[in-house]
Amino acid sequence: MFWSPDPDGTQHIQGDSFLTLAPGINGPTSLAAIRNADDALGRIRAALTELGLAESTDIIVTADHGFATVSKASSTSVAAQGRFDDAPAGHLPKGFLAFDLAKLLGMPLIDPDNNYGSVAGGAHSLNGNGLIGGDKDHPKIVVAANNGSDLIYIPDGDTRLAGRVVAALLTQDYVSGLFVDDRLGKFPGTLSLADINLDGAAVTPKPSIVVNFRSFDTVCGEPVRCPVVVADATFQQGQGTHGSFSRAETWNFMALAGPDFKSGFIDTAPVSNADLGRTVAAIMGLEFKDKGALTGRVLTEAMPGGVMPDVKGWSIVSEPAENGLRTVLDLQAVGTTRYFDAGGFDGRTLGLSQTSMPTRR
Repeated sequence: MFWSPDPDGTQHIQGDSFLTLAPGINGPTSLAAIRNADDALGRIRAALTELGLAESTDIIVTADHGFATVSKASSTSVAAQGRFDDAPAGHLPKGFLAFDLAKLLGMPLIDPDNNYGSVAGGAHSLNGNGLIGGDKDHPKIVVAANNGSDLIYIPDGDTRLAGRVVAALLTQDYVSGLFVDDRLGKFPGTLSLADINLDGAAVTPKPSIVVNFRSFDTVCGEPVRCPVVVADATFQQGQGTHGSFSRAETWNFMALAGPDFKSGFIDTAPVSNADLGRTVAAIMGLEFKDKGALTGRVLTEAMPGGVMPDVKGWSIVSEPAENGLRTVLDLQAVGTTRYFDAGGFDGRTLGLSQTSMPTRR
């Protein structure tokens, strides 16, 4: 197994377009990082040939995710109207979501990464995270900054407070889609965590609300290669990140080659990284016991003699909020395996297109 930090690491911190959106993640530094990864794969393949193993070896290449150029623009954010030492005027600072929520709800903001100090005046939280209301041991709201999306926790399960948080988020132009824990109730304009398979049995705390951020195209002619996303946390405008529900970030590169796969075959069915482990196990004749229901599938259509599976596509659409915003989720399925293509508000998420598929509420 070979894991390359490129182009991910380089695209995150590249400075070819510092504070601007062009060339963004497709600048010369990022292209050099892709060449670096490609050269490494070339050396591995050359070694297999030298050892006489090329014809009997399967090669599987996959990326974790897609990438997007960071934007720090907003015309509605209170934080963007402030003045911060590490953010240009008019740009969203680190922790803008926690900052805005605290201001909109009229609650104090505490920084969990800076000795639980109060965030006041011309300051923002150190890493973007924030505790809102209450105190450090009993906050009313917890915001975890997560670049292309943020996670919000309401520890005491206050449904009224959840409604106030949702209402505040719906006023912000950088928000594109909200997913709420069913235990907090149903809110117009939002879908549930269960809709995106986050209502599971993990031992980690389950978020109360997942906030997806707005994404858009830089008009390069190939939107999924030139995406821009509003992002929280540490990166500046022009650098790279991921984590939103845009199609550019859910659509990653994958390639399979070798004696156990078809040659020159393009798989048009949905495929995810979760499918790779099961496919490798099938090739090697390994048996294992599933843990949970999210197991992926064997990519039989990519194997000699395999046939294309039936693929279904649809969208889930929320009830509209008072301002007309609706969270839309585009999905595909092969059998019982579901794949999430994109999610968010119409016009605010790159690649979201509920009009091209049947819809259901």
